[in-house]
Amino acid sequence: MKDCNQCGKCCTLYGPDLTVSDNEIDWWENHAPKIAHYARGGKIWISPVTGKRMLRCPWLRKLPGQDKYICRIYYNRPDDCKHYPVTIEQMLNDECEMLEPRDLADLKKAQQTLDLLMADSRPPMSR
Repeated sequence: MKDCNQCGKCCTLYGPDLTVSDNEIDWWENHAPKIAHYARGGKIWISPVTGKRMLRCPWLRKLPGQDKYICRIYYNRPDDCKHYPVTIEQMLNDECEMLEPRDLADLKKAQQTLDLLMADSRPPMSR
């Protein structure tokens, strides 16, 4: 499995549909109020001006002249972001560029590799 190349697929695919916990919102309100302004009723990326859901994360920035993206709130990003990707199937559906031919040849082993890579970023999967 390759390292993330910052293609932005995960952020552009899921950004508008993420949810957050009350604990995340509470933390943002106390430590990152600029992020909290974009959260309402367990949903995020709600425009503080219009009250409508935004089409993409306001913190995602495309690097000029490159096909790469950066997250301006990476260290304070939502748990949904921290936990992605969860499964190889999800990565396949999303056309994640981290997958290599050897991963596709043995999906079970690829899932084990992914679980090890993500062990510090997400809660353990229940199987």
